[in-house]
Amino acid sequence: MTVSWLITGGCGFIGQNLLDNLLTDKTNYIRIVDNLSVGRKENLAELCEFTDIDGSDLDKGYEGTPGTVDFVKGDITDTRLMAKVTCNINNIVHLAANTGVIPSIENPMKDMEDNVKGIVSTLEGARLNKVQTVIFASSGAPVGAADPPIHEDLVPRPMSPYGASKLAGEAYCSAYYHCFNINTIALRFSNVYGPKSAAKQSAVALFIKKILNNETIHIFGDGEQTRDFIYVDDLVGAIKNASQRSLGGNVFQIATSKPTSINDLMMEMKKAFEKKDIKNIKVEYKDSRKGEVLNSFCDISKAKSLLEWSYSVNLQEGLGRTIDWFLKNKVT
Repeated sequence: MTVSWLITGGCGFIGQNLLDNLLTDKTNYIRIVDNLSVGRKENLAELCEFTDIDGSDLDKGYEGTPGTVDFVKGDITDTRLMAKVTCNINNIVHLAANTGVIPSIENPMKDMEDNVKGIVSTLEGARLNKVQTVIFASSGAPVGAADPPIHEDLVPRPMSPYGASKLAGEAYCSAYYHCFNINTIALRFSNVYGPKSAAKQSAVALFIKKILNNETIHIFGDGEQTRDFIYVDDLVGAIKNASQRSLGGNVFQIATSKPTSINDLMMEMKKAFEKKDIKNIKVEYKDSRKGEVLNSFCDISKAKSLLEWSYSVNLQEGLGRTIDWFLKNKVT
C-alpha cells in the first residue's frame, strides 16, 4: 500500500535526512514543499531523482507514484498553495520554520508570520483534504527557563519570540485534533546535529565549519550552559514512530536526557578532530546573549512509553559521523 508523505522544508537539514530514510521504502510517495530560503534543490538532487511540479496544478485527482519524489517551490504561509499540496497525502511532517532564538529577537514579526501562519496554513490544508497525521517540529523553547529535566507537563513560559511561536504551533495542533480529529503530534526536538547540516548555524555545525576554516569559535557566556544534543538519525526514527501511532494532541520531548555543557561539547570536538590530525583550535569567550536558556536537558520517558522510541547514538559517535560527512563533502 502506498504511503504518501508531505515534507515542508524538505530541502533543509532534517528534511534531507528524513527523505533519505523514506526513500529506502519504495512504497512511499514523497512530496516536498520548500521556498528555498535556506535549503537548495541541489540537496535533493544528491539524494534522488525528483520531478518539479506546479503546486497550483495539484488537485484531488493528482496521486503520486510509489517510489517517486515531487518538488513544489512555495511558501508554507501561502494558504492557497497549502490547500493544494496537501491533497492525497497520508502524513505531513511540518519542518519548515523560521529557526533560532536570535533571529526571532531580531525580527519577531517575521518569526510569527513564518511559524504561526505556516503551521495554521498547513493544518488547514490537512483539514480540507482529510490528511490522517500531522507531525509538527517543535522545540524545547516553549518551556523557557524551567529547571531541567524538561518534560511535557511543565507550564510553558517562553523566553523568546521563537519559543512563543512554537508554543502557538503546539496549541493549534491540539485545537485541530480536538475540533477536527486530525492526528496531530508535536515533537519537541532538542539540539539536533548530524550529516547534511552544512547550512545550519547551531553549535555543532557552526563549530565544525569554524574549525575547518581555521576561524575562532565564539562561546557565549562561560560555556557551562548545557544542552541536550541528539543525532539526526535518532530524530528521524522518532518522526517515523510518531507517524505510525494515533496519539493526536500529544507533545513529546525528543532528546537523549543527557546534559552536555558547551565546554564539554568543545572538548569532545577537539578529541574528534585530533583523530583527523586537526589541532590548534581557537576558542574565544563572549558575553552571554539575551533570550537563551542557561540549562536544558529532557525527560524522554513519555516518548519511550507511548512512541516506543529512544535514542541510540551517543555524542562521541555522532560527532565522529558528522565530522566525517563534512570532510568527505568538503564543506567549509
